[in-house]
Amino acid sequence: MSTSSLAKQPPVICLMGPTASGKTALAMALHKALPCDIISVDSALIYRDMDIGTAKPTIDELAKYPHRLINLRDATQSYSAAEFCQDALVEIAKIRANNRIPLLVGGTMMYFKSLIEGISPLPAANSDIRKKIEAEAAEQSWEVMHEQLTKVDPVSAQRIHPNDPQRLTRALEVFRLTGNTLTQLTQIKGDKLDGDILQFAITPKERSTLHERIEFRYQQMIAQGFEKEVIKLKERGDLHENLPSIRCVGYRQMWQYLDGKYDHKEMVFRGVCATRQLAKRQLTWLRNWPDLHWLTTDDEMNLSQVLAAVGKC
Repeated sequence: MSTSSLAKQPPVICLMGPTASGKTALAMALHKALPCDIISVDSALIYRDMDIGTAKPTIDELAKYPHRLINLRDATQSYSAAEFCQDALVEIAKIRANNRIPLLVGGTMMYFKSLIEGISPLPAANSDIRKKIEAEAAEQSWEVMHEQLTKVDPVSAQRIHPNDPQRLTRALEVFRLTGNTLTQLTQIKGDKLDGDILQFAITPKERSTLHERIEFRYQQMIAQGFEKEVIKLKERGDLHENLPSIRCVGYRQMWQYLDGKYDHKEMVFRGVCATRQLAKRQLTWLRNWPDLHWLTTDDEMNLSQVLAAVGKC
């Protein structure tokens, strides 16, 4: 695509930030002010029937401010960054074709990074191959599997610890599926976002304020019926706490509480702590993020700052 044609495309707005920083509220304000459509960039909002613990917008909010790329998967399923990129690029193209602005909102930084920089064309997980690798490891040990990886992909082997079966399995799986090593494939970048990209991050000035907002929201979730939501998930019988869905912040802590591993007070404490740790990781990503414009939570000038940036495109 030529530079001149790119210039005619509406810009893409990326609104990032740690959990509980006010991204959704600002996105809704932007939806009112601009001809934009919202795309969720959140690895938890993809799951159906997981609404309260993910702070998913309510039914009324979604009716007023539709979000794309939510409720895509059942809680038994996984969803990779590569799948997100494919889906997001399709939605962005549709929105731009209608001469509207794609507004990407969320806190899953790997999704943003993959979309902006491009992602390696790695194969999807293959359950048969994984079972074979796990069976071999059970028979021979993970140390032997690590030696196998060292022979075919020494760079990955140096990076992956012998006691890390998840990453070991993935590296061996990629080689057995493609004949190429993980190191080789990760050097190749696939399709990525083009045109003007406006990147914003929103967070409170003080970390203590963010911690207060996290605790308040977690208590709100409890009051809104978070426990009943997880009870329904448990009653299905096909879920367990090591699935990506149940590893979502808050869900694992509630799941373990319902299993009797600790009391209600401890569950809330652990849930809040896990959410704070997530926010810390998100902020660590953002502090090293290039071309980023920072906004302050609840600042009355946030909307005007974004609108001004859009107006310059």
